Amino acid sequence: MEHFSGVGAAPGLALGRAVHWRKVRPRVEERPVEEPEQEIARLEQAVERTKEQIGRLRQATVERMGEAEAAIFDAHLAFLDDPAYVGEMKNRIRDQKKNAEAVCASVTDEMQAMLSSLPDEYMQARADDIRDVGDRLLLNLSGEEPFDPSLIEPGSVVVAEELAPSDTAQFPAGIAAMVTARGSRTAHAAIMARTLGIPAVLGLGRTIEQIQEGDLLIVDGEAGQVTLRPDPDTERKAREQIEEQEKRRIEAVKRAGEDAVTSDGQRIEVFANIGNLQDVEPALKNGAEGIGLFRTEFLYLESRDWPGEEEQYAAYRRVLEAFGKRPVIIRTLDIGGDKDLPYADFPEEENPFLGHRAIRFCLDRRDIFKTQLRALLRAGVHGNLWIMFPMVSSVSEVREAKALLAECREELKREGIPAAENISVGIMVEVPAAAAIADILAREVDFMSIGTNDLIQYTLAADRGNERVAHLYDAAHPAVLRLIRQTCDAARKAGIPVGMCGELAGDSRMTELLVGLGLSELSMSAGAIPEVKERVRSVDTSAARALADRALQEADPEGVRRLIQEG
Repeated sequence: MEHFSGVGAAPGLALGRAVHWRKVRPRVEERPVEEPEQEIARLEQAVERTKEQIGRLRQATVERMGEAEAAIFDAHLAFLDDPAYVGEMKNRIRDQKKNAEAVCASVTDEMQAMLSSLPDEYMQARADDIRDVGDRLLLNLSGEEPFDPSLIEPGSVVVAEELAPSDTAQFPAGIAAMVTARGSRTAHAAIMARTLGIPAVLGLGRTIEQIQEGDLLIVDGEAGQVTLRPDPDTERKAREQIEEQEKRRIEAVKRAGEDAVTSDGQRIEVFANIGNLQDVEPALKNGAEGIGLFRTEFLYLESRDWPGEEEQYAAYRRVLEAFGKRPVIIRTLDIGGDKDLPYADFPEEENPFLGHRAIRFCLDRRDIFKTQLRALLRAGVHGNLWIMFPMVSSVSEVREAKALLAECREELKREGIPAAENISVGIMVEVPAAAAIADILAREVDFMSIGTNDLIQYTLAADRGNERVAHLYDAAHPAVLRLIRQTCDAARKAGIPVGMCGELAGDSRMTELLVGLGLSELSMSAGAIPEVKERVRSVDTSAARALADRALQEADPEGVRRLIQEG
């Protein structure tokens, strides 16, 4: 019996036999061509075959998981119609006189690198999508056949180097869990696993090579643990836990639409994080009481130029109308100079995560920022709009952004265009400097929301995407918890709400501690909402505060985790 540690990407406990996902990798050899137009014709035929395949995958996903989950394949199809992708391939075939396979691989690699280097983790994970499309296109160019997933037996644990969205969409019914060598919580495969309720542990690295076909595995998607060849007693205990887990899950889903109120009567609002319009339906279905983070970057990444005011207005309005009187917190643009958008002119930076991004970029490019602010103000008349500025580190940034917002409102008024008057304006606390002066910032805003993904890596100086230091990236570190408490205390004294919209908010194991630290709102991926709500209902706030007080005195994350387990 051996234990492996990875990234807990989808919660739950599962037990099953290992089946390796045997994905055919396209083989690419570069060669010159004498007739570029014939090569372009080959590419066009492969594009059409790829579209047909993705269309079938989309329909199968609609039938199994719903329209919202299937929408990822709309983005895949859009890639195949994008002049910056397939159009660029055609241009290079003509100019470089190279074969379609080599050009396809090159253009795909470049687009994947661009998406991977963007500062938002959600957007980084979209690099998997372009790789998925590129691999399928290369398979069709080469004539190779993909792996047949129908051969997988129900109750199996899928083991793979990595899994693309189209791989996960092809899982037959009854898959017990999935385990990969690479991947993150925000990868689309992980998101689909959470939607399907399939426990997932990603990022096991080379240890995955020890797993043989047919090996019995216990997969703990919460702890990020995989047990290889468990002994009989461990297997028996796991089966008992799985049975109990299923009972709790059914009960949580039944009560998802109810408020989350602690055992002693404190209301905790539970919101959803969304990254596109397709995320709205599952958020409502799972009982979201509002939107705690609407990432607007998809509008910019899916566009061929800076999206205009009308396009943005329409997107924001759809979400606001869907949620009616419930709060919708829309984060302004968080994209920066780490890598060019196809239509932008960003200079390269040595350290883009600490560079010209988010509020810094927006205050520098006021033309782009004002377009977004005007669209938001116009959409705000259709719902309960809250505007949130990301990566704030100083009071001057807040005041400057608020002044621009007021300027946009006056412009709209002069033009006779309806604009929201009474909206809440807040900031993300994701830079340690913001937490350190949270008492000052709290006097400038209507709310604050803690973005733990960046706060953790900035506080601990640990890049969450660097495997060599990933073990240092730990939400349970007392330094991180102290910054959260400091921010919550500042908000309470200022009389404003404070929430959390990082991945930590959706971890039900941490719910009691987060309530004890003083958070009044938690926002997460839609699938985590029922379980977190159920966990809130079991919390006593006095005991939660006592737990938080003890945790803040611990010397290391392990001590904090022991307290949580004991509590």
